[in-house]
Amino acid sequence: MKLISFEAEGRARLGVVDAGGGEVADLGAADARLPGELGALLADSGMAALKNLAAKAKSAPRRKLAGLRYGLPVARPSKIVCLGLNYVDHAAEGGHARPEYPSFFMRGPSSLVAHGQPILRPRVSDKLDYEAELAVVIGRRGRHVAKADALDLVAGYSCFNDGSVRDYQRKTTQWTIGKNFDATGGFGPWLVTPEDLPPGAKGLSIESRLNGQAMQKAVTDDMLFPVDETIALLTECMTLEPGDLIAMGTPAGVGYARKPPVFMKAGDTVEIVIGSIGTLSNPIRDEQ
Repeated sequence: MKLISFEAEGRARLGVVDAGGGEVADLGAADARLPGELGALLADSGMAALKNLAAKAKSAPRRKLAGLRYGLPVARPSKIVCLGLNYVDHAAEGGHARPEYPSFFMRGPSSLVAHGQPILRPRVSDKLDYEAELAVVIGRRGRHVAKADALDLVAGYSCFNDGSVRDYQRKTTQWTIGKNFDATGGFGPWLVTPEDLPPGAKGLSIESRLNGQAMQKAVTDDMLFPVDETIALLTECMTLEPGDLIAMGTPAGVGYARKPPVFMKAGDTVEIVIGSIGTLSNPIRDEQ
């Protein structure tokens, strides 16, 4: 099941994309009490609500997918945990050794931007880079979760672009400042629930494209720390909550490591394509 948040009649609505991909069952039109995005629904009702959505979609009014203004699958996650250096080839191109423990860092909600909306190149830098990543949305609260049980916490998967302002990322030993400029992190276009994907979203192709040219190509099997292990490690130290987001790291091919470097600029279009999930597309605009 593909769950989408979109805007209609002045408010956010939650929908289910039809199997054919051309229409959306408008769940908000069928039930005005339903939250307009997945995070609020998971916080209120938990993962059991997902099965109810599938049933409601059968009789809900339809809208054309084309032309919809997309919202973020989760509008205000309480935590956005990201992994750096989670593909060995990307670690190598940056001059890093293979990590023995994930390089975790955090993003803030104001850095996120929905499918189809512009990623902003900040006024203070011309070194805005792309990073194709698998996004994991948490649907159930968990602490000290065993690896064998970790996937039970997952509500679904999406595409993520961990847009990075490289000169600011390198101003300190921590990466946070370069990863948190407003409207630099693409997230969407929708959330695909686990039953439609291999366990842990393994074996999926992952690719970034800049103006139609493939820049990164890999398979999610290449991750050093897969989804289940990552969740188990995170819950050693923090409680994961419904609506939390985990960005699983990027493969080799990022712009700063190319010779000469390739950075995104106004007028570009960047796409993140993950097999069986979909395509996240964002135009690049200069910050005003």
